[in-house]
Amino acid sequence: MAAGGGGSGDPLSRAGVPCAFSPQNQAYFALASTDGHLRVWETGNNRLHQEYVPSAHLSGTCTCLAWAPARLQAKESPQRKKRKSEPVGTSDQIDLLALGTAVGSILLYSTVKGELHSKLISGGHDNKVNCIQWHQDNGCLYSCSDDKHIVEWNTQTCKVKCKWKGDNSSVSSLCISPDGKMLLSAGRTIKLWVLETKEVYRHFTGHATPVSSLMFTTIRPPNESQPFDGITGLYFLSGAVHDRLLNVWQVRSENKEKNAVMSFTVTDEPVYIDLTLSENREEPVKLAVVCRDGQVHLFEHILNGFCKKPLTSNCTIQIATPGKGKKSTPKPIPVLAAGFCSNKTSLLLVYGSWFQPTIERVALNSKEPHICLIRDISNYWAPKVETALTKVRTPVMNSEAKVLVPGIPGHRAAIKPVTSQTEELESKRKLGDKEVSIEERLGAMDIDSKKGKEDLPQTNSFPVLLTQGLESNDFEMLNKVLQTRNVNLIKKTVLRMPLHAVIPLLQELTKRLQGHPNSAVLMVQWLKCVLTVHASYLSTLPDLVSQLRTLYQLLDSRVKTFQKLSHLHGKLILLITQVSASEKTKEMICPGQKAKLVYEEESSEEESDDEIAEKDSDDNWDEDEEEKESEKDEDVNEENEEEDEDSEEKDEEENGEDRDVTIEKELNGDSDLDPENESEEE
Repeated sequence: MAAGGGGSGDPLSRAGVPCAFSPQNQAYFALASTDGHLRVWETGNNRLHQEYVPSAHLSGTCTCLAWAPARLQAKESPQRKKRKSEPVGTSDQIDLLALGTAVGSILLYSTVKGELHSKLISGGHDNKVNCIQWHQDNGCLYSCSDDKHIVEWNTQTCKVKCKWKGDNSSVSSLCISPDGKMLLSAGRTIKLWVLETKEVYRHFTGHATPVSSLMFTTIRPPNESQPFDGITGLYFLSGAVHDRLLNVWQVRSENKEKNAVMSFTVTDEPVYIDLTLSENREEPVKLAVVCRDGQVHLFEHILNGFCKKPLTSNCTIQIATPGKGKKSTPKPIPVLAAGFCSNKTSLLLVYGSWFQPTIERVALNSKEPHICLIRDISNYWAPKVETALTKVRTPVMNSEAKVLVPGIPGHRAAIKPVTSQTEELESKRKLGDKEVSIEERLGAMDIDSKKGKEDLPQTNSFPVLLTQGLESNDFEMLNKVLQTRNVNLIKKTVLRMPLHAVIPLLQELTKRLQGHPNSAVLMVQWLKCVLTVHASYLSTLPDLVSQLRTLYQLLDSRVKTFQKLSHLHGKLILLITQVSASEKTKEMICPGQKAKLVYEEESSEEESDDEIAEKDSDDNWDEDEEEKESEKDEDVNEENEEEDEDSEEKDEEENGEDRDVTIEKELNGDSDLDPENESEEE
């Protein structure tokens, strides 16, 4: 079964090209190349058997294909013998090949006749057909599409038998159970349908991207003692787009267990998957997975229950060219498809190019974990561009020819007479004619010479620029995208970017986070969007820790100091608020107040005694004495205005005070007095 097919423009489209081996002994290999051609190759002698070009091979390219089962061909062959008008044939005469197109139609091609058998169009799909499955017994055809519907076709009448909605999003893959009573469909989730009632029997969830391949791996359940209802206990395999894990599920009677029981890990996204069915409990399942990197991984495992760790491949096959000479190095040759032969001991490998593939049968006898086959494909035919260019001829138009131009009836377009090449050369070679300079030619073309700021790219081109910059490591292109500050634009870009570019984007963001702090602020917004949008995809990667080890270490180192920084931040805020509050109080101006009434008390003996005690305690007694004498002079002037009787009593009090002062000064050792002070006191 091919896991490939789909447009290359869709980031969630399948990888590879639609291709499949014929069910009868793998005698033919059919592939629909990107140019819209269907080619059928003989696997025995590596020869092109047939080539078919649909009428709408450019507008409605082939997106999937499926061979009719061998059981159906064997049953229909005796019916064709009843007709006398047709020659008696074998089962090979109904080798039908169903082709799904991008416009929603399904073509049935007969490899025996080499022509189109019939078309399934009316009442079918409105969008791209993603997968086609034939029923083993009744000859019906099941198809799913991007229009969210599943259609059951009657290939005899070429009409729709039943049509129902399969999922809320596009349905990407289908698979019919071995007994023909159940149908597996997959979009974002995997559903198991009962074909008779078209009701959902089980749900399975676990893939983050659209499922690209579905197939049953066992025919009988592992526990053969219990009665078998046709579906309970069977295992089936699923692979998703941009997912390097192939999950194995088991259909159980209880509806509680919805997760995968085991998984196989590969090096890259699966492109083509083939397996051998396990018919009993002890027979292992053999699995061949072709990845996008051109390697083939072989698995051999007995499905007997739950396994926690992903299983690795038992053998890996690679093909390379021989290195001729010392300087030339061997180059890998990509493997396009691989299928087990009927004996289950040999493998058919298809490698090279899609236009001229090489088919080889390889025996699986060695037990080595890695096999490298040396093959020289330089002698094979390869299309050359030179042969195609020589066939293109430009018509020579004379002056008498008339050109019909579409538009208004009767419109005539003026035709300029075509001069021969010799006349043009002679006119150029005439003397006196000056050649037009390059500056004048550019001026005539009206090119804007104004240099302004470069406009930012549009929103639709941001995911394309981001993926191109990551693949080419273009620093300027990445800066144009990653320097945006619009959060909505960042979210839209992360949503539309392909999934295979998520890990390179995280590695680029890790590098920029370690740089300047200003750029780190922008990178944190991108990192937040990537981790929130693509969390489900990142959780499916087995080696995520090793790929993002530097990012984990960076986040741990930043988070360790966050608590200390928060404490310091709180203390600084308290200090800043206190400083600002004190500055505001200083700036406030007190209102001017003037006293309406001032009252002064008169001097008394207690005041004079207190003043003398204060002056004795000072170091500079002279300065205090002068201040005291000035105050006493003012008191004397005031007292002279009073009555004469009072003046005599005050004179006696002043003489007593002078004696006390002289006695205290003699005790202090200051017996020398200035004559000027004595006269002033007297």
